[in-house]
Amino acid sequence: MKRFSTVLALCGSLACLFALSSFSAFAQNVESAYNGHRIFIPQSSIPRPGRHHTNYFYVDSDKPSPSGPPAGVETPGSVACVYELVAGPAGCPVATSTAVPTGGIGAIAIVDAGYYPTAAKDLAAFSDYYGIPRADITITWPGTTRPPVYEEWLTEEALDIEWAHAMAPQAKMFLVVSTLENTDPTWQAVELAGKLVAENGGGVVSMSWGDPEVSQEISWDKYFTRPGVVYFAASGDSGIGVSIYPGASPNVVSVGGTSFNRNASGDFVSEVYGGGGGDLSPYEPIPSYQSGISGIVGTHRGYPDVASDFCCAAVYLEGGWYSVAGTSWASPTFAGIVNAAGNRQQSSVDELTWMYGELANQTEYSEDFYDITQGSSKCKVGWDECAGIGSPRTYNGK
Repeated sequence: MKRFSTVLALCGSLACLFALSSFSAFAQNVESAYNGHRIFIPQSSIPRPGRHHTNYFYVDSDKPSPSGPPAGVETPGSVACVYELVAGPAGCPVATSTAVPTGGIGAIAIVDAGYYPTAAKDLAAFSDYYGIPRADITITWPGTTRPPVYEEWLTEEALDIEWAHAMAPQAKMFLVVSTLENTDPTWQAVELAGKLVAENGGGVVSMSWGDPEVSQEISWDKYFTRPGVVYFAASGDSGIGVSIYPGASPNVVSVGGTSFNRNASGDFVSEVYGGGGGDLSPYEPIPSYQSGISGIVGTHRGYPDVASDFCCAAVYLEGGWYSVAGTSWASPTFAGIVNAAGNRQQSSVDELTWMYGELANQTEYSEDFYDITQGSSKCKVGWDECAGIGSPRTYNGK
């Protein structure tokens, strides 16, 4: 299978790479490296106004490893250990963190573009490798015509379904796909995803794609309001100050990107800002749940709301393994964690009100979230454009 990718920006670190990235920088196709690792950006992740883009990139190689996951990539067990979702070994090293989440309620729907012929087979192989129960998955689309296959969206789809399922293996899984058009994945696909989740006991919808913000987006916010469903969206991979929709919608939980620091022994040491998107929306007014941070965001919606590790995940696709990074990983991971928490919030606004309420109680906040204060000078105590209120610590407050 031919995969088109490019390597971007001269920069010495992952955070620097994305801080320098802008829409024009994505198009420059300049080869570089960070900390000895090469970054490969697929064409589908290069933002183009008017067309939704993916938010993932490859690390070290965009070629598959047939023998197993690339060395050092995070696994369902290592992520669950760091975020205290399971009991794991001290330091949560990748090699020995094998306990995986066991929860999940209702349903999870992933919205993407293009048919994924081997979705069920790949998800089963990923699950078997890590000792996760096999998923109950349905692949569907709005209308009667099956969408075509889009090669570069396959990695996106594999990443989305594998990690959402890994975090909430008991939830029913839907992969809702659509044909690429100027506003695609279509709002009809988003509506279908919400309908399916609501009909199957409630749960979450995750959207890892995005597009630059535009003034008419306010009229699209209604697509993320089906009762019984909490919507998640990636905040983008272009660093702070580059706005993206639907990550900017007040009706989604916007998920940014962090990075795990590990020592020479492979033990988790700290979590820092990794380069995920963050901004103050030029169009969306401040939502009620952000009234407590109005002194920071002013009169407009600030995002992300939360964050999760975005470098680097093990992904299985069509017989090979990849090292994949980006907020396309963070969004389904956080969505799965919230689903497994089982609180059954009735809307994204309810979920966000619940989460932001943690900031009012410092003890609860520090017990339930990691406050990301390192990785950029913009990372502050409490909410910021680096990681929102922080990354998950246990299932509490989610």
